[in-house]
Amino acid sequence: MTTGGWITLLLSVGFVVTLFVWCLYRVLLCAPEPEQLHGIEDIDTKDTNAE
Repeated sequence: MTTGGWITLLLSVGFVVTLFVWCLYRVLLCAPEPEQLHGIEDIDTKDTNAE
């Protein structure tokens, strides 16, 4: 394989591996705090309002 082929191969594989590691880091270590979840009684569907 030529030198240009090796450079292209290494850049491509390096980019994919770096992106994969970054995604794993973001998902596993930088997970946001869970949001305040509401119960079913907090949901207003507006179909039970008396008019």
